[in-house]
Amino acid sequence: MTAAILQRPRVRGRSSSLDLLKWLAMLTMLLDHLRYVWPQAGGLLVLGRLAFPLYCLAIAANVARSPAGELFTPANGRYLGWLLVFAVLSEWPYQLYSSNEDSFNVLPTLALGLLIAWGVHHKTRLSSGMAMAAAGLAYFLNAALMYGFVGALIPAALLLAIQRPGVLWLVPAALCLVVNMPSHILAGAAQFQLYALSFLGSAFLAPIFGLWLLRQNMSVQVWPVGRWGYWFYPGHLLVLHLVRKML
Repeated sequence: MTAAILQRPRVRGRSSSLDLLKWLAMLTMLLDHLRYVWPQAGGLLVLGRLAFPLYCLAIAANVARSPAGELFTPANGRYLGWLLVFAVLSEWPYQLYSSNEDSFNVLPTLALGLLIAWGVHHKTRLSSGMAMAAAGLAYFLNAALMYGFVGALIPAALLLAIQRPGVLWLVPAALCLVVNMPSHILAGAAQFQLYALSFLGSAFLAPIFGLWLLRQNMSVQVWPVGRWGYWFYPGHLLVLHLVRKML
């Protein structure tokens, strides 16, 4: 059932719903980051809560589409390799753009999340060992990782939600809520402030929305997100940094 859901409809061997998911991830990330150029648009932070869960879901969906037990494939090697390469390439633009942040860019979290998801999916001794090592590294780097140790677990939680639709959808939703609970938002939610409640609600519902979207039988073609999508992350950070300098 899972394979059928993830493989239809396909455009030249691709999943249209998965490509739409990637487009939404990039769009909501861009909207989230516009806050640093346009401080008055603080409400974009609510929409921005969709970006990280949707990126994690794209990773989980790609892992779910691969044959279980076949870890060492050229496709998997390229996937991890591109994530690691752009994790390095994106750090300088990220630090330029967000000089007040003390974490790495988001790609190291996603790369560790991919390794953990591989361990859950392939269930071999080696993949399990790699997953445990990745989880241990994420725990050690918790303070330096964007979204921390819990964030690195979200792709694996979404993978399980894809494989077993139903109540398990609440697990990644809860994890996404945990990584989006700054103290000022919690204080606002305790006072029933609309912005704080919208912020938390967006974080909780983002993976559920993504899982629902992934299951849709789309009849429209979606422009595929290829490897150029890796360049979008450091590229948009540099552009936003330059725009902010000119304003």
